[in-house]
Amino acid sequence: MPLPALPFPGFLRVSAGQRRWLARYHGWLLGALWLLVQLLLLWKHGGPRSVTDSRRYLLYAQQIAEQWYFEHDHNLRYVGYPVYCSLWLKSGAGLWGIVLGQMVVAGLAAWAFYRALLQLTGRRLVAAGATALLLLWPDTQNLNAYILTESLFTSGILLCFWALTFVSGRWGITRLLVLALATALLRPNGFLIPMALAGAAGWQLWPRLTPRQRGVVVVAVAAVMPLLWMVLNKLLLTFTLIETYLRGEIIYLYPGWTVQPRQPLQLPPADLGPVLRLAYFILHNPAYFAQLALLKAFALFSGLKPYYSRVHIVAAVVVLYPCYWLAWRGSRAAAFPGIVRCFLVALIGLQALVVMLTIEDWDVRFLVPMLPAIFALAALGMAAWLPGCLGGPPRAALPETLPEARPAL
Repeated sequence: MPLPALPFPGFLRVSAGQRRWLARYHGWLLGALWLLVQLLLLWKHGGPRSVTDSRRYLLYAQQIAEQWYFEHDHNLRYVGYPVYCSLWLKSGAGLWGIVLGQMVVAGLAAWAFYRALLQLTGRRLVAAGATALLLLWPDTQNLNAYILTESLFTSGILLCFWALTFVSGRWGITRLLVLALATALLRPNGFLIPMALAGAAGWQLWPRLTPRQRGVVVVAVAAVMPLLWMVLNKLLLTFTLIETYLRGEIIYLYPGWTVQPRQPLQLPPADLGPVLRLAYFILHNPAYFAQLALLKAFALFSGLKPYYSRVHIVAAVVVLYPCYWLAWRGSRAAAFPGIVRCFLVALIGLQALVVMLTIEDWDVRFLVPMLPAIFALAALGMAAWLPGCLGGPPRAALPETLPEARPAL
């Protein structure tokens, strides 16, 4: 039976023959696109790109490679990335090994992203389109050439999304947990990955638990709260949050956007722990803190930072804003597994919360790890919104349980 042409207007119309050709060769096209993008990045940056933070990671990696020495203060929060770098330094591959390794992992992560979306939607056009956007949007691939944590962190999120989509049995759960732990060790905010997974699993499974099982869960959560309290205090120990609040900074080290309080601020006692100091400041200066937090969220998502070029700003409005709208629709699309949608939404929400509590980066380093989740939800929203153009309704979701049976790769 011949394939019908998609009902797009004008030059967007895709004939049946073109659909057959794309269905056959789209995988090779995506692979070629990935390779071309990486080569262009290496040409653009002249090879591996080292910046201020890179020197800290490389020094730490050298200590691990030569002395197996692990630091115990601020750099401990990034331990996963120096370990990765140390493997390449130990092998003699140096900076080129680190960057080329990041690019290969990014390619595997893009393939996993495509496979996960194809499994969820059953639509090659949606999966391939979202993957092409992931590869073509400059910010998501640009950091592959940098000696920074964000490239591997973003790839780790993509791989966790794939592992959750294909989770099946003990092996699938173990694979998911290993990927989540490895990703969590790359950056201080890496703890968001296991938190998002735990929240999604809890949201999914809680209604199905018996009263006794719910009691066990409540007791277990209460038992780990002291540990979480210690970890959170440890993470915040070397961050000067109150000082950034006093300066009214919205974007790190950018004086052009600041907020000045309309009345004297009430500061926390110096002897309080980091978490209590933060809570004290928020509770005693709610209006000022809310203003800061909302402006940081705006700077994070808007793409309208004043020092960006007009091309960058227009591209963000034209590409990202529709993705935000589609992602909102995708988050509400009941045809797809709730645990996956909850995980993606939790990732975006938790990362935004961290930025609102701390500070937005002058570049896009805090937005980039969220883009895979945004693009994935946008793909689900597209599949649910345009079923007629995509050949029928989206694939019915499988039963929403964490160990649900799914085809293995």
